[in-house]
Amino acid sequence: MSTQISVVFYSMYGHTYQMAEEIAIGVREVSDAVVSLYQVPELVPAEALEKSGAAVAKAKMSAIPKATNDILAASDGIIFGTPTRFGNMAAQMRNFLDQTTSLWLKGALIGKVGSVFVSTGTQHGGQETTITSFHTTLLHHGMVIVGVPYSEQGLVNMNEITGGSPYGAATLAGGDNSRQPSANERHIARFQGKHVAEIAKKLKQ
Repeated sequence: MSTQISVVFYSMYGHTYQMAEEIAIGVREVSDAVVSLYQVPELVPAEALEKSGAAVAKAKMSAIPKATNDILAASDGIIFGTPTRFGNMAAQMRNFLDQTTSLWLKGALIGKVGSVFVSTGTQHGGQETTITSFHTTLLHHGMVIVGVPYSEQGLVNMNEITGGSPYGAATLAGGDNSRQPSANERHIARFQGKHVAEIAKKLKQ
């Protein structure tokens, strides 16, 4: 029986989406693991997205289906991705999670693997606080939290500015969102996807 991994993300300028794609590549390295990408609903009006310069990136993601409670319940592992907003998850992700009360009442996510990755504007823009504060919601759902262990050597890369911590993969977008995920950040994301899938597979056996 296959191990179902869902990557549920919100992305405004495409950085978190790119990391989600790398996460998915890592998941596919695990035999019998099946991965699907889902995005949470947008709350920003189309006109505001156009003015902010996000419309092009949003158009590239338009074919990705929306996440639902049923998708979460059917998953063996869920890897959440969000940009940071003042050290916390984006409102779009918070809004989505706030609608999972019915799953909580049924204990539908208890024992499932949960993991988080992020995108921040700066090196110290909240990549760690966003992930660790996100974990609180996953713990309330009874999920088994998985991060990125130091067996991933990209975490100790001191030759460049890079995102990524033992809590989860991260990319640094820059203040003007012009920076794209680096090779090291992408590698950490792939590691996280594979690591989560491996653990979810073991727990399912």
